[in-house]
Amino acid sequence: MLRETGKLFALGLDIIRGFFQRPFQVREFIQQSWFIASVTILPTALVAIPFGAVISLQFGSLARQLGAQSYTGAGSVLATVQQASPLVTALLVAGAGGSAICADIGARTIREEIDAMEVLGVSAVQRLIVPRVLASMLVALLLNGMVSVIGVLGGYFFNVVLQGGTPGAYLASFSALAQLPDLWVGELKALIFGFIAAVVAAYRGLHPAGGPKGVGDAVNQSVVITFLMLFVVNFVITLIYLQIVPGKLS
Repeated sequence: MLRETGKLFALGLDIIRGFFQRPFQVREFIQQSWFIASVTILPTALVAIPFGAVISLQFGSLARQLGAQSYTGAGSVLATVQQASPLVTALLVAGAGGSAICADIGARTIREEIDAMEVLGVSAVQRLIVPRVLASMLVALLLNGMVSVIGVLGGYFFNVVLQGGTPGAYLASFSALAQLPDLWVGELKALIFGFIAAVVAAYRGLHPAGGPKGVGDAVNQSVVITFLMLFVVNFVITLIYLQIVPGKLS
């Protein structure tokens, strides 16, 4: 277990070092960005609507019981922007894009293409993995903004239309309590989550058990491992953010 964890972190460091090495695979990066976006944008948009609705309905119901309906907008928007949007984005990037990355790298590994590249002096990390990791990070960053907008609009609609809230109170509480760092921390989470999803997928693709069945098992393992890591990292980032940004714990 510790050995596997060490290898995963070592691959992550190699990938980060590869960000600054040349030549950069621009064409591969563009192709992977388009592919990951094409397989994730529609499911992400569809999932963002019920997420925003559920958060708004639950928080609105709780706020009504506590007599704090004026804070419904702020609570719903902050929960969507800080927590729901990055997690939804990362889970779908890992489930759709990450599984594709793992399957592609795993197929190349069992066909011994990776070994052939190393024999020829071509770095597989620099040539294949770095563009995919950067593409995953870029798509996660952009999708997070889309999910935030859709989630906030969905929460506004369900709170105002279904729960009888007032548009003015919803917007006033949001503008009074929300801060720009709330958006930045959501974008930072999406960037980190996209990196983690792609690194885990690439690592499992480089180390399949053997044969096509091993590649399939590696894909499943990469998704599960990514999900577990995302929730742990999300907790750590949120805890640090609440300690750093003034006014969040007072």
